[in-house]
Amino acid sequence: MRVGVVDIGTNSTRLLIADVDPASGAVVPVLRRSEVTRLGSGVDAGGSLTDVAMARVFDTLAGYRKALDEHDCDRNLAVLTSAVRDAANGAAFAERVREDFGLDARVLSGDEEAQLTFRGAMSGRSDGDGRAAGETTAVIDIGGGSTEFIAGRGPGPRASAGFHVSLPAGVVRMSERHIHSDPPAPEELQQLAAEVRAIFLEGLPPEERAAVALGIAVAGTATSAAAIDLELEPYDPDRVHGHRLLLGTVEMLLARLAGMTESDRRQVVGLHPDRAPTIVAGMILLIEAMGALELDEVEVSERDILHGGALLAAGVG
Repeated sequence: MRVGVVDIGTNSTRLLIADVDPASGAVVPVLRRSEVTRLGSGVDAGGSLTDVAMARVFDTLAGYRKALDEHDCDRNLAVLTSAVRDAANGAAFAERVREDFGLDARVLSGDEEAQLTFRGAMSGRSDGDGRAAGETTAVIDIGGGSTEFIAGRGPGPRASAGFHVSLPAGVVRMSERHIHSDPPAPEELQQLAAEVRAIFLEGLPPEERAAVALGIAVAGTATSAAAIDLELEPYDPDRVHGHRLLLGTVEMLLARLAGMTESDRRQVVGLHPDRAPTIVAGMILLIEAMGALELDEVEVSERDILHGGALLAAGVG
């Protein structure tokens, strides 16, 4: 079955068209696209999606709609996450996505987002992947408006999370709140890190943190960190997927990127120019997430909520 999934996030709007085997749960990507649309820009301060931000998403969806038609998708699904959940006009925005683009648009609750992300990250994995079977895996999903922590066991497309939490710290939200200099001032970075650390430690129960043996990091911050570490030009998802990021490596990347102007960051090999405004906050979020879980390394995954959405659209699980 061919399905198309659109992830309308706080910072980016992404498309996955894939062939899914409903029996085995295998997801074979056919087409991937991603655009930084910054839908959540201004939501933290104003409480609503702006007309300019929504227009950026609608322009991107017009192209995605053509791709869905060209690839003869049997079903489609659009998942809308933190920015739309938090915005006063989020429901009206979702209705426009349904009506104007013919997408099965769903504003996900925090629980639904966590389950789809975990299923996506664990799909394609076997008992031999990572640490010993039965150990707890935590999926870290750093978004634009929030960061999701999802812990569970058992590989495969039907894996389910035992614990999850969505915490209000994301790359767009934290950048807008703390970074006002270019390059960022040291005190801005210290204040950003301190707030993120407090949010994570308050929101993650000690017993859940202590149980984690393996970390999988998904979404744009983690994949960008891997691409920069590997000096990929152009981006290669096959090399990014499964790349292991040491905490020390992320700390070095933060020091390097925080010392640059935004203009200079746009020239960094492996970093999409549109992520230059928020990547410094992203590195801090990843460092603090790893610190909260006491992880010395994380495995980067190209499989995330898009793959979980593909399984849902195909009726798997």
